Amino acid sequence: MAETQQVDQSDESGGSAPGGESAPSGESAPSGEAEAAPDRRAARAERRAARLARQINAFARRHGGAEGRLAYLGQAGTRIVLVGEDGGWGDLVAPTHAVARSAAQKAGLTLHESFDGELAAKVRTGPYEWKRMAGIQLGG
Repeated sequence: MAETQQVDQSDESGGSAPGGESAPSGESAPSGEAEAAPDRRAARAERRAARLARQINAFARRHGGAEGRLAYLGQAGTRIVLVGEDGGWGDLVAPTHAVARSAAQKAGLTLHESFDGELAAKVRTGPYEWKRMAGIQLGG
């Protein structure tokens, strides 16, 4: 049985291509890619936060204002729970807690530490929610 070994084709001294030629100018070296990756991730997170902020503002306009709370979802991200001044409620999910906090800040959303007291008292549920809650209690 023959053994195989993975061979690195790049020159360790300068990242040149096989045969001693340097890499074409359009291609970035692996170290350049590693440096650019955090910048791309930061820009992507900023775009997501801006999009969530627009959605929060749209919710606030429809419901006469809004307040909220951030709730961790684990690896799935962070939920932004929104409660409108008229009692309407909804939620959005951000990929990370930092993106959720940034979106709330951009939208000017008042954040609460917990979902009890005055924030919970604002929530108005309708027949649909009561029916679902009853169905869950009855095993349906």
